[in-house]
Amino acid sequence: MLLNLAQSRRALFFGGKGGVGKTSVASTTALAAARAGRRVLIVSTDPAHNLGHLWQRSIGADIVELRENLYGTEIDPEATVEEHLAAVGETLYSVMPENLRGEVKRHLELSRQAPGTHEAAILERIADLLVLGLRDFDLVVFDTAPSGHTARLMALPEIMNSWVEGLLRNRQKSEKFAAAVRGLEHDTNRDHLVETRGQDPLIERDLRIRRILLRRQSRFETLRDTLRDASLVSFVIVTNAERMPVLESAQLYEQLTASGVDVGGLVVNRRSPADAGSFLAERRALEDSTLELMPSTLTGLPMVELPLLPGELSGEEALGRFADLLV
Repeated sequence: MLLNLAQSRRALFFGGKGGVGKTSVASTTALAAARAGRRVLIVSTDPAHNLGHLWQRSIGADIVELRENLYGTEIDPEATVEEHLAAVGETLYSVMPENLRGEVKRHLELSRQAPGTHEAAILERIADLLVLGLRDFDLVVFDTAPSGHTARLMALPEIMNSWVEGLLRNRQKSEKFAAAVRGLEHDTNRDHLVETRGQDPLIERDLRIRRILLRRQSRFETLRDTLRDASLVSFVIVTNAERMPVLESAQLYEQLTASGVDVGGLVVNRRSPADAGSFLAERRALEDSTLELMPSTLTGLPMVELPLLPGELSGEEALGRFADLLV
């Protein structure tokens, strides 16, 4: 199932409850696809960043080669927020009067810890990496943060697009924007606005704000449409055969499908062996009973079970042995 998805899609997102082995499964799938000849980029969006530990090497914000056909990068939330706020600040400073620069600076400082700032910044970085990945790679694999954070990220493109549309509607109602519209020559394509010369400074400012809003709207629309394109993108839910991860996986499924994201499969990771002593046999029986109670939303998905491994899953050699199980 995983290899089929890796061969038939351009981007795969792996998510689930914290601690179920998302990074291991994502890395193994990426490695198997790279072995099969696909050029793969694996991206960690989880602030915990287990990707570098798993591959036993330093992986940062820059894209690094992990092996032939396989590259990796980690999104640094703090650095991403700083870059995001710096870009926003540059834009605000360029369109606001000089006497309001102090207010702009205060607003940016407050925004640094505001709810949603980290998600918006990470979302923009994901959008950039998805565009880059679809352009330069055959497959992009996203190792995402725990379920709740991931579900919010997947819903955010629609929310952000609605927010930008609201801002544009408000500007269209303003007298200044009406004056700006009268000073434009344009065709039917909103992205081909042509300004007349000698504009009033206030009109010039409003036009610049509008262009910025339209660019952001286009960016979020593109990301939303890409995430909803089941021929390009699919989501794989990773769980353990335990009550809480299964329940959280069912909730994640509902949230993803409500956002229009295709869920292509379910991985039940770290399944206990039934023939390795009484303790593990009892554990296996408990897991079996848990899976029997799995909601129908999950049982209807293509599913693969991966075993609990005896040793530490770390380094390319260990990941390679794990990838052999996907064949």
